[in-house]
Amino acid sequence: MDGREWLADYRHRLEDVRARAARAEQELAGVSGTATSRDGAVTVTVDQSGALQHLELTTHAEALSRQELAATVLDTSRLARQDAARRAEAALVPVFGERSAAMQVLRAHLAVPER
Repeated sequence: MDGREWLADYRHRLEDVRARAARAEQELAGVSGTATSRDGAVTVTVDQSGALQHLELTTHAEALSRQELAATVLDTSRLARQDAARRAEAALVPVFGERSAAMQVLRAHLAVPER
C-alpha cells in the first residue's frame, strides 16, 4: 500500500468515526427513562444523563409518610435511570456494534443492571 492509498483509507476511517459519533449523539439526544413505583404513588422521568425531568405524585402518595415518600421517590428515580441506561444502550448498539470496545466502555458507565 503506497502513501496515497494509506491516506485515503485513513480519511475513510475518520469519516466513518465522525458519522458514527454524529449518529450516536443524535440517538442519545432523545433518550429518557420513566418508572412508576409499585404502589402507583410516584412516577419519575429522567433524561439520558439521569437528571430529573418530571415527577408526578398521585393521590396514593398522600397516604405515605414523608420518609416513605422520600424513599419511594429515590427508588423510583433509580429505576428510571436504569430504564434510561437500557434505552441508551439499545440506541448505541446499532451505531457501535454489540461487542465493540466502545460498547464495553459505555456499558461500564451505564446504570444498567446485570442481565
